[in-house]
Amino acid sequence: MAKKAVLIGALDTKGQEFSFVRNILQGAGIETLVMDTGVLGTPVFTPDISSDEVAVAGGTTVALLREEQDRGKAIAAMTSGVAKLVARLVKEDAVAVLFGMGGSAGTTVSASAMQAAPVGIPKLLVSTVASGNTRPYVGEKDVMMMYSVIDIAGLNSLSIRILRNAAYALIGMVQGLQAEAPIAVGTKPMLGMTMFGVTTPCCTQVRESLEAKGYEVLVFHATGTGGRAMEDLIRSGFIQGVLDITTTELADDLVGGIFTAGPTRMDAAGERGIPQIVSVGALDMVNFGPSETVPPQFKDRTFYQHNPTTTLMRTTVEENRELGKRLAQKLNNNAAQTVVIFPHGGVSLLDMDGKPFAGVAERMALFEGLKSELSPEIFLIETDGAINDPAVAERIATEFLTLFNK
Repeated sequence: MAKKAVLIGALDTKGQEFSFVRNILQGAGIETLVMDTGVLGTPVFTPDISSDEVAVAGGTTVALLREEQDRGKAIAAMTSGVAKLVARLVKEDAVAVLFGMGGSAGTTVSASAMQAAPVGIPKLLVSTVASGNTRPYVGEKDVMMMYSVIDIAGLNSLSIRILRNAAYALIGMVQGLQAEAPIAVGTKPMLGMTMFGVTTPCCTQVRESLEAKGYEVLVFHATGTGGRAMEDLIRSGFIQGVLDITTTELADDLVGGIFTAGPTRMDAAGERGIPQIVSVGALDMVNFGPSETVPPQFKDRTFYQHNPTTTLMRTTVEENRELGKRLAQKLNNNAAQTVVIFPHGGVSLLDMDGKPFAGVAERMALFEGLKSELSPEIFLIETDGAINDPAVAERIATEFLTLFNK
């Protein structure tokens, strides 16, 4: 089957707009496949995949959804249906690019389809909610969102400009991919590394060292989404080894910061049994937004204003002890393939002598909690230096090569 631009949306309420985009694509010589997700009425034009086919894939029928008149249930069914159908099209290698548009409901449905496609397939979503919190729609995938500015409700002089730009963006992506030579895959072992601004010196040195030895290192910003993205790629088989230097997302999960990656963070490497070097980078901090957004129960804690939109809070002795235990419990599931490096001199650029988060007692509690739960099968390496000391970075790279080459 030839690869096509897959357009996903409600043709009963957004059919005119989808027809406009489809016609531009077809005029550029790009084949399209339109998937209807509308359940309210008759589609403006005949789709390639009907809304009833989508509903059946979601475990129901359009007739039943109309009879029940439950909007939430209808959205859930169509969300499930499009994800399954897109996954099938991807497996058949039939998807050149994915496109969707709509309000909150249409965005939810289209985004679920994009989540079913792997990283690398172009994904563009024109949405009325693209200027707000896009995390629920983007998730850990390379979804591009374009703000519609006005509601998607008919064609007018402004909506035509926006939808035309979206269509041309799709054309550019498809034609660009057709013109490019295929990217070589599998020529280098692919590794995953976690990094934060306060662990950048360490991570940069490790990355450069391993790249010089023929490895490809993917660096994930440990902001919650970054950790989840790495876990997803590990489970998908893309990543063959892990350098989890910056485990700070565990602190946000424990205390309630904004950069939590959820309770399953650090599970994937154990599930797949791949080698991993782990450290305690940036476990000295919990992340919040602007200072006025910090929950009132933390008003007496130690803070550092990283930038106008990010407030860092120092973790306490008690929190560090618990973090050490949680970290150990995660790692015990992959004991044979894990090495832990603990830098007693500091876990971030802020946790050093004379710096705002310097804390010997906190680091000791973190170490004690870790050691109390860590499996004896796991090699625990202690260093006197801080995590960003060149000698520590060199030790991380050396230990990884030893572990990986086993």
